Amino acid sequence: MKSIYIMLLFAVTVSAQKVVRYDLYVRDTLVNFTGLPKRAIAVNGQIPMPTLTFTEGDIAEIYVHNEMDEETSLHWHGLFLPNKEDGVPYLTQMPIKPRTIYKYTFPIIQNGTHWYHSHSGLQEQIGMYGSFVINKKTDDPNFRKGIDDLPTIPVILSEWTDMNPDNIHRLLHNASDWFAIKKGTTQSYGEALKQGHFSTKVINEWKRMNAMDVSDVYYDRFLINGANESRLTQFKAGDKVRLRVSNGGASSNFWLTYAGGKITVVANDGNDVEPVAVDRLLIAVSETYDIVINIPENQTAYEFLATPEDRTKSASLYIGSGIIQLAEPLPKLKYFEGMKMMNGMMKMNGNLDDMGMSMSLNQMDMNVVMYPEITGETTKKEKSSHKKHNEGAEQYNSNALSDIVTLNYSMLKSTVKTTLPKDVPVKELRFELTGNMNRYVWSLDNKVISETDKILIKKGENVRIVLYNGSMMRHPMHLHGHDFRLLNGQGDFAPLKNVVDIMPMETDTIEFTANAEGDWFFHCHILYHMMSGMGRIFSYENQKTNPEIPNSKAAQKKLFADDRMFHFMAQNDFATNGNDGEAMLQNTRWSIGTEWRLGYMDMHGYETETHIGRYIGKMQWLMPFIGFDWRYRKMEMGEREENLFGKRNTKDNRAVFSAGVNYTLPMLIVAQTEVYTDGNFRLQLERMDIPLSKRLRMNLMWNTDKEYMMGLKYIAARNFGFTTHYDSDMGIGFGLNLNY
Repeated sequence: MKSIYIMLLFAVTVSAQKVVRYDLYVRDTLVNFTGLPKRAIAVNGQIPMPTLTFTEGDIAEIYVHNEMDEETSLHWHGLFLPNKEDGVPYLTQMPIKPRTIYKYTFPIIQNGTHWYHSHSGLQEQIGMYGSFVINKKTDDPNFRKGIDDLPTIPVILSEWTDMNPDNIHRLLHNASDWFAIKKGTTQSYGEALKQGHFSTKVINEWKRMNAMDVSDVYYDRFLINGANESRLTQFKAGDKVRLRVSNGGASSNFWLTYAGGKITVVANDGNDVEPVAVDRLLIAVSETYDIVINIPENQTAYEFLATPEDRTKSASLYIGSGIIQLAEPLPKLKYFEGMKMMNGMMKMNGNLDDMGMSMSLNQMDMNVVMYPEITGETTKKEKSSHKKHNEGAEQYNSNALSDIVTLNYSMLKSTVKTTLPKDVPVKELRFELTGNMNRYVWSLDNKVISETDKILIKKGENVRIVLYNGSMMRHPMHLHGHDFRLLNGQGDFAPLKNVVDIMPMETDTIEFTANAEGDWFFHCHILYHMMSGMGRIFSYENQKTNPEIPNSKAAQKKLFADDRMFHFMAQNDFATNGNDGEAMLQNTRWSIGTEWRLGYMDMHGYETETHIGRYIGKMQWLMPFIGFDWRYRKMEMGEREENLFGKRNTKDNRAVFSAGVNYTLPMLIVAQTEVYTDGNFRLQLERMDIPLSKRLRMNLMWNTDKEYMMGLKYIAARNFGFTTHYDSDMGIGFGLNLNY
């Protein structure tokens, strides 16, 4: 009888749960955001993907119909679910094959604003993102009248680029400054001189840093719900509206401002917080915020403005009907002020100097020196003085410097207690967020995912993680399958989150109870940082085998392939005095490069040098290599050339192997020492791409074979430029540069 009763109770419980089904058809499509048709991925014929809406207690059944010719997947960002439903290919499931249907099913055991996106390659960048909204039950004891019953609008922010995302990833790894040219943020010597920051630029390069930026990629458009501008005309004066905002961008943080007054934050990452009114907030990549706004007057449409952190463009949502009331646009950043700040932070060894400051929770914004609306327009006095940046952390507190109230994490307070179980084991971990922009390598403790083992945790223990950002970029770190407490001074009411955005030099502490078996990804949610290897995998000890992964070793190799990927670059100068160029394959640690020079007119001959090397150290300034040098030059009878050490340089006929070391010196000069199998030795100093102006670059080279070169290149387009150079062997020439 007891077993029959249990079966009946189970049947009644299951039948009481509502099964909500969605069918998602994933197809290649063409879009036109800029006047040019470009490839994108649409789901059910739309970008962004359809908003999926559930009520806590439902059961989700989601059928993914992959109608593309490539694999895909879907990750349910911020959701608590069985590990095999998490949607990370080669970790929690195998990818969804082309022309197949895959079913995700899981109970909805939470509420709040979440989103979903592809976790396959770079598909998220070209359309595979959408809102995922879970409503509270009306009888939920935590239902908040005046908030949870407001009219609700899902809002998902994103970017669009006409460039193939794979090409973006390749250019980032090859240190192209094309994106800076497009954004107007090159910070050349000419621009520095014009703005009174010549010494700032010199110090910057003396410390072996390139020009700074607050974001990596140039985007053609920024979008709110798939459009650059749209209207919500159904609202009138006196209405309150709840916007469920998700940042579905691949790499852009957004400033949110509203022309109708204050923004009231009521939830973050799907978890309720005590309402807090601010003038603006920065929503990091993959975060969600629920905000309440008021419509002050009739016959007015108030602009809700989303501005990317680099302030290049914006997207607008007009709320209300009638005359448009615009939000105050954010002025352009003061990049040289940011460069000066960065110079003060960076030591000569590449590590950050905390200058005695303890920073956390986004309270001290190091970029505040770049905000004209906070620190004022650049003045002559400001250019010549460093005092402002050495007076302590208060100089970076935007709320102390201005009447503009900016949200930071210390303001977030949960509406319920969030304390973890007591009297259980605590596993404490510490990670330093590491990386460098010169080679676009992003890691934790200077190791990418493929260089580490899974981190074992035990079910039932509390896991505390201390995160220190030792890089010059901010990183939104996301934990799959769990919420964590962000320790922010709110005691028992610390907010629950699944993303923590950590600014340079910040230290933040998070903690969670290990209560969901499986392999869970923990990674930076900037798409190109994640693909470069910035993350770890948490794995529960003695867990059951995941039936979705039939061959775990083969799957792991595929998972590791992302950060082991090689990126190709090549360039060639077609000049009046000869032809020279280079081609290179590089990944996180390895470099395979070939240079060539073909002379005509005065210099009849050819030269090729091939090097295979491995980068060493956190900053990767050191690269030991082996190589092969093959040269021929037609020389006059009796002509003999000697190097600086008095040895014949065998330039007329050389085919030798070599071993050597590259090392990046101050001013970004690459010193190369090389020993050849014929006994010759060469020291070479080279500096490429010295930025003289926004588009003009200089190249310099000298070595102990008594060779030297000076060249200029004008960048006309992404893959095209004009060059002139003088070479000690080939003489002066003019020509065209093609690069890829």
